[in-house]
Amino acid sequence: MLVIWKKFATSTPSVPQRQKQETENKWLMGEVKALRLLSYMGGMRYAHIEDDEKMSLQAMPDAQRLSFWRVGSHPTQEFGQYKELLFTLTLRDIKVRYKQSFMGFAWAILMPVLVVGSGLIVMVAFSAMSGKPINKLDVLSVAVKSVPWAFFVAAVRFATNSLVMNKELVTKIYFPREILPLASIFANFFDFLVASFVLALILCVTRVGASIYLLCVPALLILLVLLTMSCGILLACANLFFRDVKYLVEVLLTYGVFFAPVFYSASILGKWGFLLLLNPIGPVLEGLRNVIILHRAPDLPWLAYSATWATVGLLLTWKIFQRAEASFAESI
Repeated sequence: MLVIWKKFATSTPSVPQRQKQETENKWLMGEVKALRLLSYMGGMRYAHIEDDEKMSLQAMPDAQRLSFWRVGSHPTQEFGQYKELLFTLTLRDIKVRYKQSFMGFAWAILMPVLVVGSGLIVMVAFSAMSGKPINKLDVLSVAVKSVPWAFFVAAVRFATNSLVMNKELVTKIYFPREILPLASIFANFFDFLVASFVLALILCVTRVGASIYLLCVPALLILLVLLTMSCGILLACANLFFRDVKYLVEVLLTYGVFFAPVFYSASILGKWGFLLLLNPIGPVLEGLRNVIILHRAPDLPWLAYSATWATVGLLLTWKIFQRAEASFAESI
């Protein structure tokens, strides 16, 4: 009896162990749900193939089977079939981020607050050198540009690691692999919406005011998301083949804030201000500052420059990603 009691006591998990096991089970349930959804969609897509084509498809290597699925499938039509999977993976990333976290939704505003704090230090230094006092509009301009910049940094960082962190899904069954970095980007866009709500409250309290130019904000945000998607998808593909890409991305994102008009506007550099606007995200940040804080129209030529980068970059990135997708399972 004593031996049985000792065996039972040693086999009973402690409270921390049970909590850890419950967390792991929730994560596994999310993976199983995604795999079931993938299997269902794969079966729906596999059902219309004739029997002789099914036999030849089963004999194909993985790389050829992936290219078989890609032939004749338009990206828009394909994503329409997998939109539920995109929603499921995005919701999973959001739940994993906020469940059992100490700060909860405060994580969404932590990064913008840190960026604003760093910007204030830079502004104090500029004020000390130039002898000009810091005004309210300068501080609010940094706050307005910090929120989208924080979204861009976090979304690119998570998207870069999305394929490697979901290797079980990548190697199990076919689905458009672009969904994984896109899910990471949309999950971070949820954080952006939370931080934007807090920013809107601050702007209301400080009585910044409103103008007709606020109608330009949705177009600027769409441009921001497109630029983020082009960077995130390309870097996710590169990181799968070259694992040191994520370290290079961390360095570029850390110091990239000094090469974008976040802490200061492009006009502060005078005739050299165009150098900051050569960064495709720069005109978007300056445009948000103009329409929200200064109540004036954004610079349309520079926005056209950013839109060209976003459109061409996204198309090229999509093409590169599809070409490289057949080798994902072997390289991951």
